[in-house]
Amino acid sequence: MPMIDADGCPINVAVEGREGAPVLMLSNSLGTNLHMWDDQTPEWAKHFRVVRYDRRGHGKSGAPKGPYSMERFGRDVLAVADALKIKKFNWCGLSMGGMVGQWLGANAPDRVEKLILSNTNFHYADKGPWNDRIKFVQDKGLAGLVDPNMERWFTKGFRDHAPQSIARMKSMFLATTPVGYIASCEAIRDMDFTASNSLITAPTLVIVGSQDPATPPAAGEAIAKQIKGAKVAALDAAHIANIEQPKLYTETVLNFLRA
Repeated sequence: MPMIDADGCPINVAVEGREGAPVLMLSNSLGTNLHMWDDQTPEWAKHFRVVRYDRRGHGKSGAPKGPYSMERFGRDVLAVADALKIKKFNWCGLSMGGMVGQWLGANAPDRVEKLILSNTNFHYADKGPWNDRIKFVQDKGLAGLVDPNMERWFTKGFRDHAPQSIARMKSMFLATTPVGYIASCEAIRDMDFTASNSLITAPTLVIVGSQDPATPPAAGEAIAKQIKGAKVAALDAAHIANIEQPKLYTETVLNFLRA
């Protein structure tokens, strides 16, 4: 796994698949790392050069003091692509990864082939819940958020029947640095793509989880209305849809990218 410098922050990157194949970049949700795509990567790497990375503040990447911003995250992605000599890439981002994808689609349109925005949002008018979460982590750390997070991320049925997956995601969440988590929450709190999403020209698929309490289907449907020609696919899942519906998620993304 190469470590790539993005304006002084080391970004941990994993590259799999045939050299010369079209590139598919994957971007994680808040409080996870590149391994959240482990279920998808083997199949996708048969067709694409798959590039995964740990966002700053997460995984094995650096966690400089915040605040961060969606522009900062987007420029990190472009630094990774430049270092790997990737001119254009397909993008699949879930939750926070979908937010970064919206920035890229509007601000780096010459770099994005196709755009998949999964289980995500474009703006939070009410900053209160994010401010509350930031203060909680500042005061008490991440441990107190683990169980509530699992309830938002996965349906009760999945939590009951997939204890190994839940344990893996809990471990991933707790490995996140509080400094990186807080700075990322600030970036989410302050983002607003209401005006810029109309600038996106890449073919776009918006994936929603029909039981997603964190980024409800209405949020994804609103994004799709902002982007000309965008399509919507609904999966029977909560927030981390690629973990809860791994096979269907893999196929949904492949079908869109290969159409």
